[in-house]
Amino acid sequence: MRVLIIDGYVDEPACLGVPPYLAPYPRYIAGALVEKGVRMQEISYRTIDQVRSGMKLSGFELVIIVAGMTVPGKYLLATPITLQEIRELSHVEGIKILGGPIRLGFAKEGGTGAKELDTQGITLAKMDIEAFVHDLMDSPDDPDSAGHRMRTTSEIKRWGEKGAFIIRQHPDFPHVMCELETYRGCPRHSHCSFCTEPFYGKPDFRAIGDIISEVSALYSFGARYFRLGRQPDLFMYMAEDGIPNPGAIEQLYTGIRNVAPDLRVLHMDNANPVTLSQFPEESRKIAETIVKYHTPGDVAALGMESADPAVILANDLKAQPDEVFEAIMLLNDVGAVRGANGLPELLPGINFVHGLKGETEKTFGLNYAFLKKVLDSNLLVRRVNIRQVMTFAGTPMYGHDWLAQKHKNLFLRYKEKTRNEIDLPMLRRLVPAGTVLRDVRTEVFDKITFGRQLASYPLLVGIPAKFEPGMKFDVMVTGHGFRSITGIPVPLDINSAPLRFIHELPGVGKKQAGNIIAGRPYKDMKDVIARTGVSEGVVEYLVV
Repeated sequence: MRVLIIDGYVDEPACLGVPPYLAPYPRYIAGALVEKGVRMQEISYRTIDQVRSGMKLSGFELVIIVAGMTVPGKYLLATPITLQEIRELSHVEGIKILGGPIRLGFAKEGGTGAKELDTQGITLAKMDIEAFVHDLMDSPDDPDSAGHRMRTTSEIKRWGEKGAFIIRQHPDFPHVMCELETYRGCPRHSHCSFCTEPFYGKPDFRAIGDIISEVSALYSFGARYFRLGRQPDLFMYMAEDGIPNPGAIEQLYTGIRNVAPDLRVLHMDNANPVTLSQFPEESRKIAETIVKYHTPGDVAALGMESADPAVILANDLKAQPDEVFEAIMLLNDVGAVRGANGLPELLPGINFVHGLKGETEKTFGLNYAFLKKVLDSNLLVRRVNIRQVMTFAGTPMYGHDWLAQKHKNLFLRYKEKTRNEIDLPMLRRLVPAGTVLRDVRTEVFDKITFGRQLASYPLLVGIPAKFEPGMKFDVMVTGHGFRSITGIPVPLDINSAPLRFIHELPGVGKKQAGNIIAGRPYKDMKDVIARTGVSEGVVEYLVV
């Protein structure tokens, strides 16, 4: 049986989007197929961008579409699969199966409710798509015969390892971030009004050895970039009686390092600020372990959601502003030191959600005041994510989309103010001019070349020149936007670098840059210093 897996899923736009990111879904599906006797050679993987470019979709008996998103946003490269594209795929030959987060509903943007999907010609897996596909293989010509169920941790142990081979088919291989699941489900007794995590029940912690084995399998197929991102709170992985378990986190990280000794990236994602505030000793140990074994530029995304006590109460949010501030201070204390790639080791990110119950004009002022307090306290935050809620059936927020629309204009003005007055000065503090970011990979050209480090929450880097996608540079920061920086590749060859690069060097203006160009060629660095007058501090960015 020839099978095609189409990957149209996006986890979070602040991450990497569709390429170069590989979620567990396609890997689990491929592993389930192999377990049921489908040969690796018969399983093909395509991103939705490859489909958009016209890649052949014929000749497959089974087409599996992974789709949906739970966090709205904007995207640099790929965008998630659209409803229209899903409908168009219903006409390709073969049996079509659709699943992933889209089973919860489809929405295009924040401030809207996800609607139940009704697409003729495609069977929707109403629970875990990997389990559905596994069971379908007993009667592959009859999708109605397969039940809708949740997979188990023992199943994804097997499927994660068996499906690791699929990474080699990713168009950006080997520069692909592999998302790793540690658990899903919420450890809290009550749940935030908009969150879908309670649908999975209590946490189903994956065994430490299972995750390490999956990393080992991926590593054997060439994976070098990993993110522990599939959990609501990494600091609560393997928690015992509701208390964080630093020993388990250390076993996990040391185990990953042992089986993937030459990995290039090991980052994390979510952390609940309440955990860090209520259990500072255990959380500090965990943060220190992460910094010891991870790679720099890591981000712990803190789900603050709101600084307004009325909104916190109305939506059963977990963190009070003082608790979030304590978590930010703890992470800064442990992780603010700058790492080898040019970024601090481990910093907090802050997530805000607007359009929740109880929101008033006052809410926006309280959220801004909290961020201003962080900025004025000389703390570092890697990024501030501001979005409007996307509501899903089965959550208390469902049916209340009108709340987001009510304050839409106010939301947009507040967001712009935050970008100008918080994000910009924070970014200047995070990566001052002259900072060198290592291994920036070019992605797209649009008047300037945009690139990023391969990371969990990579900074967008603009280079004022045209470069082909897939090139790598060390980039010296020369300017700052709201959420991005500009820079030039370094070291610069003084005898061939263009004028626009030379005049971006620290302390070198256009006139001096012109004189440098006119004095070419230079024999060595002593000659450069003697004839150009550049400072010795600039020399570190130059080669002859």
